[in-house]
Amino acid sequence: MAASVGVAAAAYGWWEKDQFGLRTETVPVLPKGSAPLRVLHLSDIHFVPGQTKKAEWLAGLAELAPDLVVNTGDNLSHVDAVAPLLEALGPLLRFPGVYVPGSNDYYAPVLKNPAAYLLGPSNRHPLPDRVALDWPRLSAGFGDAGWVDLTNRSQSLAFNGVRYDFSGVDDPHLKRERYAGWPQGASGHDRKPHLKVAVIHAPYQRVLDHFTGSGADLMLAGHTHGGQICLPGYGALVSNCDLPTWRAKGLTTWEHEGRWTPLNVSGGIGTSRFAPIRIACRPEAVLLTLTARR
Repeated sequence: MAASVGVAAAAYGWWEKDQFGLRTETVPVLPKGSAPLRVLHLSDIHFVPGQTKKAEWLAGLAELAPDLVVNTGDNLSHVDAVAPLLEALGPLLRFPGVYVPGSNDYYAPVLKNPAAYLLGPSNRHPLPDRVALDWPRLSAGFGDAGWVDLTNRSQSLAFNGVRYDFSGVDDPHLKRERYAGWPQGASGHDRKPHLKVAVIHAPYQRVLDHFTGSGADLMLAGHTHGGQICLPGYGALVSNCDLPTWRAKGLTTWEHEGRWTPLNVSGGIGTSRFAPIRIACRPEAVLLTLTARR
Protein backbone atom coordinates (compact mmCIF):
# COMPACT_ATOMS: atom_id res chain seq x y z
CA MET A 1 0.00 0.00 0.00
CA ALA A 2 2.75 2.46 0.98
CA ALA A 3 4.59 1.72 -2.26
CA SER A 4 1.46 2.46 -4.30
CA VAL A 5 0.96 5.76 -2.48
CA GLY A 6 4.59 6.69 -3.13
CA VAL A 7 4.32 5.92 -6.84
CA ALA A 8 1.09 7.93 -7.11
CA ALA A 9 2.67 10.90 -5.29
CA ALA A 10 5.72 10.81 -7.56
CA ALA A 11 3.54 10.67 -10.67
CA TYR A 12 1.48 13.62 -9.43
CA GLY A 13 4.62 15.58 -8.57
CA TRP A 14 6.04 14.94 -12.05
CA TRP A 15 2.82 16.33 -13.56
CA GLU A 16 2.59 19.33 -11.24
CA LYS A 17 6.12 20.55 -12.03
CA ASP A 18 4.83 21.62 -15.47
CA GLN A 19 1.66 23.36 -14.29
CA PHE A 20 3.06 26.86 -14.69
CA GLY A 21 1.10 29.79 -13.35
CA LEU A 22 1.22 33.52 -12.69
CA ARG A 23 0.79 34.99 -9.22
CA THR A 24 -0.22 38.65 -9.12
CA GLU A 25 0.40 41.08 -6.28
CA THR A 26 -0.17 44.80 -5.72
CA VAL A 27 2.43 46.53 -3.56
CA PRO A 28 1.80 50.16 -2.48
CA VAL A 29 5.42 51.31 -2.06
CA LEU A 30 5.92 54.14 -4.56
CA PRO A 31 6.06 57.83 -3.65
CA LYS A 32 2.66 59.50 -3.58
CA GLY A 33 1.43 60.49 -7.01
CA SER A 34 3.65 57.99 -8.85
CA ALA A 35 2.38 56.01 -11.83
CA PRO A 36 2.20 52.23 -11.33
CA LEU A 37 5.10 50.02 -12.41
CA ARG A 38 4.58 46.38 -13.47
CA VAL A 39 7.46 44.14 -12.42
CA LEU A 40 7.77 40.54 -13.62
CA HIS A 41 9.70 38.51 -11.04
CA LEU A 42 11.35 35.33 -12.37
CA SER A 43 13.35 32.90 -10.26
CA ASP A 44 14.73 29.37 -10.19
CA ILE A 45 14.07 28.46 -13.80
CA HIS A 46 16.57 25.55 -13.54
CA PHE A 47 16.47 25.06 -17.30
CA VAL A 48 17.35 21.75 -18.94
CA PRO A 49 17.56 21.30 -22.74
CA GLY A 50 14.38 19.74 -24.10
CA GLN A 51 12.00 21.46 -21.66
CA THR A 52 9.74 22.59 -24.48
CA LYS A 53 6.69 23.38 -22.38
CA LYS A 54 8.71 25.51 -19.98
CA ALA A 55 10.40 27.33 -22.87
CA GLU A 56 7.09 28.14 -24.55
CA TRP A 57 5.59 29.36 -21.29
CA LEU A 58 8.59 31.59 -20.56
CA ALA A 59 8.44 33.12 -24.03
CA GLY A 60 4.70 33.70 -23.63
CA LEU A 61 5.23 35.82 -20.52
CA ALA A 62 6.32 38.61 -22.85
CA GLU A 63 2.62 39.11 -23.64
CA LEU A 64 2.34 40.66 -20.17
CA ALA A 65 4.49 43.57 -21.43
CA PRO A 66 6.10 44.25 -18.04
CA ASP A 67 7.86 47.54 -17.39
CA LEU A 68 10.73 45.65 -15.76
CA VAL A 69 11.91 42.04 -15.37
CA VAL A 70 13.71 41.00 -12.18
CA ASN A 71 15.54 37.66 -12.30
CA THR A 72 16.66 36.32 -8.91
CA GLY A 73 18.87 33.48 -10.10
CA ASP A 74 19.23 29.71 -10.45
CA ASN A 75 18.52 29.85 -14.17
CA LEU A 76 20.40 26.67 -15.09
CA SER A 77 20.33 22.97 -14.30
CA HIS A 78 22.48 21.53 -17.12
CA VAL A 79 25.79 22.32 -18.79
CA ASP A 80 24.09 22.72 -22.19
CA ALA A 81 21.23 24.92 -20.99
CA VAL A 82 22.57 28.42 -21.73
CA ALA A 83 21.69 28.68 -25.44
CA PRO A 84 18.14 27.24 -25.24
CA LEU A 85 17.40 29.30 -22.13
CA LEU A 86 18.47 32.54 -23.80
CA GLU A 87 16.28 31.59 -26.76
CA ALA A 88 13.30 30.97 -24.48
CA LEU A 89 13.84 34.25 -22.66
CA GLY A 90 14.43 36.13 -25.92
CA PRO A 91 11.02 37.86 -26.01
CA LEU A 92 11.45 38.99 -22.39
CA LEU A 93 14.96 40.28 -23.00
CA ARG A 94 13.39 43.10 -25.01
CA PHE A 95 12.19 44.64 -21.74
CA PRO A 96 14.40 46.34 -19.15
CA GLY A 97 15.74 43.91 -16.57
CA VAL A 98 18.02 43.37 -13.59
CA TYR A 99 19.44 40.10 -12.25
CA VAL A 100 21.56 38.29 -9.67
CA PRO A 101 22.91 34.70 -9.81
CA GLY A 102 22.17 31.68 -7.67
CA SER A 103 24.38 28.69 -6.90
CA ASN A 104 22.91 26.73 -9.82
CA ASP A 105 24.08 29.40 -12.21
CA TYR A 106 27.65 28.67 -11.14
CA TYR A 107 27.50 24.90 -10.56
CA ALA A 108 25.43 22.04 -11.94
CA PRO A 109 23.23 20.23 -9.43
CA VAL A 110 24.46 16.92 -8.06
CA LEU A 111 22.58 13.73 -7.33
CA LYS A 112 21.81 13.56 -3.62
CA ASN A 113 19.53 11.64 -1.30
CA PRO A 114 16.17 13.47 -1.65
CA ALA A 115 15.52 12.98 2.07
CA ALA A 116 18.55 15.17 2.85
CA TYR A 117 16.61 18.17 1.53
CA LEU A 118 14.21 17.82 4.44
CA LEU A 119 17.02 18.08 6.97
CA GLY A 120 17.73 21.74 6.26
CA PRO A 121 19.97 23.93 4.11
CA SER A 122 23.15 22.42 2.76
CA ASN A 123 25.65 22.92 -0.04
CA ARG A 124 26.61 26.42 1.05
CA HIS A 125 30.11 25.80 -0.29
CA PRO A 126 30.88 24.26 -3.67
CA LEU A 127 31.91 20.63 -3.48
CA PRO A 128 35.20 19.58 -5.12
CA ASP A 129 33.46 17.45 -7.76
CA ARG A 130 30.89 20.03 -8.81
CA VAL A 131 30.68 20.82 -12.50
CA ALA A 132 30.99 24.50 -13.41
CA LEU A 133 28.24 26.02 -15.53
CA ASP A 134 28.81 28.73 -18.12
CA TRP A 135 27.50 31.60 -16.04
CA PRO A 136 29.75 34.13 -17.85
CA ARG A 137 28.03 33.26 -21.13
CA LEU A 138 24.55 33.55 -19.65
CA SER A 139 25.41 36.80 -17.91
CA ALA A 140 26.83 38.16 -21.18
CA GLY A 141 23.58 37.25 -22.93
CA PHE A 142 21.61 39.16 -20.32
CA GLY A 143 24.03 42.08 -20.57
CA ASP A 144 23.85 42.19 -24.36
CA ALA A 145 20.10 42.70 -23.99
CA GLY A 146 20.65 45.57 -21.57
CA TRP A 147 19.78 43.76 -18.36
CA VAL A 148 21.71 45.13 -15.38
CA ASP A 149 24.01 42.84 -13.39
CA LEU A 150 23.46 43.47 -9.66
CA THR A 151 25.99 40.91 -8.40
CA ASN A 152 27.29 42.77 -5.33
CA ARG A 153 26.49 45.96 -7.22
CA SER A 154 24.04 48.84 -7.15
CA GLN A 155 22.56 50.91 -9.93
CA SER A 156 19.69 53.33 -10.52
CA LEU A 157 17.09 53.17 -13.30
CA ALA A 158 14.34 55.68 -14.02
CA PHE A 159 10.72 54.83 -14.83
CA ASN A 160 7.86 57.31 -15.15
CA GLY A 161 9.75 60.08 -13.38
CA VAL A 162 10.71 57.93 -10.39
CA ARG A 163 14.27 56.81 -9.66
CA TYR A 164 14.57 53.14 -8.75
CA ASP A 165 17.70 52.44 -6.71
CA PHE A 166 18.66 48.76 -6.95
CA SER A 167 21.15 46.95 -4.75
CA GLY A 168 21.90 43.27 -5.25
CA VAL A 169 24.13 40.56 -3.81
CA ASP A 170 25.81 37.40 -4.99
CA ASP A 171 24.28 34.17 -3.70
CA PRO A 172 24.00 34.10 0.12
CA HIS A 173 23.55 30.30 -0.04
CA LEU A 174 27.24 30.17 -1.00
CA LYS A 175 28.05 33.00 1.43
CA ARG A 176 29.18 35.17 -1.48
CA GLU A 177 27.16 38.27 -0.65
CA ARG A 178 28.98 41.59 -0.39
CA TYR A 179 27.00 44.76 0.16
CA ALA A 180 27.51 47.56 -2.34
CA GLY A 181 25.16 49.95 -0.57
CA TRP A 182 22.69 52.10 -2.51
CA PRO A 183 23.56 54.15 -5.59
CA GLN A 184 24.97 57.56 -4.77
CA GLY A 185 23.94 60.64 -6.71
CA ALA A 186 24.28 64.39 -6.68
CA SER A 187 23.29 66.76 -3.91
CA GLY A 188 19.59 66.39 -3.11
CA HIS A 189 19.60 62.82 -4.47
CA ASP A 190 17.47 61.45 -1.62
CA ARG A 191 14.93 64.28 -1.77
CA LYS A 192 13.80 63.31 -5.27
CA PRO A 193 11.11 60.60 -5.76
CA HIS A 194 12.81 57.22 -5.49
CA LEU A 195 12.39 53.62 -4.39
CA LYS A 196 15.06 51.33 -2.94
CA VAL A 197 14.79 47.73 -4.19
CA ALA A 198 16.96 44.85 -2.92
CA VAL A 199 17.50 41.89 -5.25
CA ILE A 200 18.60 38.60 -3.66
CA HIS A 201 18.72 34.95 -4.61
CA ALA A 202 18.57 33.15 -1.25
CA PRO A 203 16.60 35.04 1.43
CA TYR A 204 18.75 34.32 4.47
CA GLN A 205 17.71 36.34 7.49
CA ARG A 206 21.09 38.07 7.80
CA VAL A 207 20.65 39.50 4.30
CA LEU A 208 17.04 40.53 4.82
CA ASP A 209 18.03 42.23 8.09
CA HIS A 210 20.81 44.12 6.35
CA PHE A 211 18.65 45.45 3.54
CA THR A 212 15.73 46.28 5.83
CA GLY A 213 18.05 48.10 8.19
CA SER A 214 19.65 50.02 5.33
CA GLY A 215 16.33 51.39 4.12
CA ALA A 216 15.04 49.02 1.43
CA ASP A 217 11.47 49.74 0.34
CA LEU A 218 11.04 46.34 -1.34
CA MET A 219 12.98 43.05 -1.36
CA LEU A 220 12.74 40.35 -4.05
CA ALA A 221 14.14 36.84 -3.61
CA GLY A 222 13.80 33.23 -4.74
CA HIS A 223 15.72 30.03 -3.93
CA THR A 224 13.11 28.30 -1.76
CA HIS A 225 11.02 26.75 -4.57
CA GLY A 226 8.13 27.55 -2.24
CA GLY A 227 9.15 24.44 -0.33
CA GLN A 228 8.76 22.34 -3.51
CA ILE A 229 7.09 19.55 -1.53
CA CYS A 230 4.29 20.97 0.57
CA LEU A 231 1.47 19.53 2.63
CA PRO A 232 -2.01 20.74 1.63
CA GLY A 233 -3.42 22.89 4.41
CA TYR A 234 0.00 23.19 6.06
CA GLY A 235 2.45 24.48 3.50
CA ALA A 236 6.18 24.14 3.04
CA LEU A 237 8.15 21.62 5.06
CA VAL A 238 11.45 23.41 4.45
CA SER A 239 12.71 26.68 2.93
CA ASN A 240 16.26 25.47 2.16
CA CYS A 241 17.59 28.41 4.20
CA ASP A 242 16.86 29.92 7.61
CA LEU A 243 13.73 31.70 6.37
CA PRO A 244 10.64 30.53 8.32
CA THR A 245 8.74 28.01 6.23
CA TRP A 246 5.53 30.04 6.26
CA ARG A 247 7.44 32.69 4.30
CA ALA A 248 8.76 30.23 1.70
CA LYS A 249 6.50 31.69 -0.98
CA GLY A 250 4.47 34.86 -1.31
CA LEU A 251 4.38 38.50 -0.33
CA THR A 252 5.02 39.16 3.36
CA THR A 253 6.54 41.96 5.42
CA TRP A 254 9.98 41.60 7.01
CA GLU A 255 10.68 43.40 10.30
CA HIS A 256 14.08 44.41 11.63
CA GLU A 257 14.80 46.89 14.40
CA GLY A 258 11.40 48.53 14.09
CA ARG A 259 11.47 48.88 10.32
CA TRP A 260 9.14 46.94 8.01
CA THR A 261 9.87 46.07 4.38
CA PRO A 262 7.70 44.15 1.88
CA LEU A 263 9.37 40.89 0.84
CA ASN A 264 8.33 38.87 -2.19
CA VAL A 265 9.71 35.33 -2.32
CA SER A 266 9.04 33.58 -5.61
CA GLY A 267 8.02 29.94 -5.46
CA GLY A 268 10.19 29.46 -8.53
CA ILE A 269 9.68 28.01 -11.97
CA GLY A 270 11.76 24.82 -12.04
CA THR A 271 13.40 22.14 -9.96
CA SER A 272 16.75 20.42 -9.86
CA ARG A 273 16.89 17.96 -12.74
CA PHE A 274 17.58 15.26 -10.13
CA ALA A 275 14.37 16.01 -8.21
CA PRO A 276 11.84 16.88 -10.94
CA ILE A 277 8.68 16.97 -8.85
CA ARG A 278 6.51 19.52 -7.11
CA ILE A 279 3.71 18.69 -4.72
CA ALA A 280 1.10 21.26 -3.63
CA CYS A 281 3.50 23.93 -4.88
CA ARG A 282 3.02 24.76 -8.54
CA PRO A 283 5.72 26.67 -10.43
CA GLU A 284 5.14 30.39 -10.76
CA ALA A 285 6.23 33.70 -12.13
CA VAL A 286 5.07 36.76 -10.19
CA LEU A 287 3.68 39.97 -11.63
CA LEU A 288 4.02 42.75 -9.06
CA THR A 289 2.18 45.99 -9.67
CA LEU A 290 3.93 48.68 -7.67
CA THR A 291 1.55 51.52 -6.80
CA ALA A 292 1.74 54.78 -4.87
CA ARG A 293 1.55 54.69 -1.10
CA ARG A 294 -1.84 55.53 0.29
